Amino acid sequence: MEYGDRDWSDMEFDDAADRDRQFSKEMSKTESANDQGIKLLIREPRRHDLAALEARIAEKLIARGFIEVRTPIIISTAALSKMTITPDHPLYKQVFFIDEKRCLRPMLAPNLYVVMRKLRDHTDGPVRIFEIGSCFRKESKSSRHLEEFTMLNLVDLGPDGDAVECLKDYIDDVMTSAGLEYELVREESDVYKETLDVEVDGMEVASGAVGPHVLDAAHDIHEPWSGVGFGLERLLMLANKKSSVRKTGKSITYLDGYKID
Repeated sequence: MEYGDRDWSDMEFDDAADRDRQFSKEMSKTESANDQGIKLLIREPRRHDLAALEARIAEKLIARGFIEVRTPIIISTAALSKMTITPDHPLYKQVFFIDEKRCLRPMLAPNLYVVMRKLRDHTDGPVRIFEIGSCFRKESKSSRHLEEFTMLNLVDLGPDGDAVECLKDYIDDVMTSAGLEYELVREESDVYKETLDVEVDGMEVASGAVGPHVLDAAHDIHEPWSGVGFGLERLLMLANKKSSVRKTGKSITYLDGYKID
């Protein structure tokens, strides 16, 4: 599984010797394919798969009228509190704290609330912004989770038309950029109470919500809005048919899914 992405769990063998022969054969094939993939990257350099996905999504959203923003990865614990992430919240235990007043952001939303509130004072029309950047959460080892992962968050403050329908359009823009078919599922949320989740073959890849919302008042937001957050490594894992999200994220072990050590 370190080198390949096939599911070998259905293989059967006559005996242990047959199993060992088959293992050697499969290992040789996957190792060879991995080595050829690395050699191709060296011969024909290109953008990292994650960066290429980010670029496709950004281009699509800018064409929709969204502004790209970049905000700090270090945020205040007060900003977490405004999101109701306090010591009794499930997400609080996953936060990487720097000291009593600062932490690495576990999500993009706290900063985006601030930015869209400030931009709102410069226009009478909608405020559409998005950010693509690293977030950090203490996660158990898993093929679907990373402690440092890349989030895409977009928000449309004061959307033209129904907020839910706008949200569905934006979700479709992103999923089209990723080249994935999907379905929408309504779910309960620890932060947003109810969300519109995006699933691919039963795996959640994004969570969307609409406002006004109970969190809004603390951020001086009173208008309708629609927003959604995607985990890009998970999108890439599904699009490229990789067995683990570790193969698609920031790594010194993998490069575009190929094991380099």
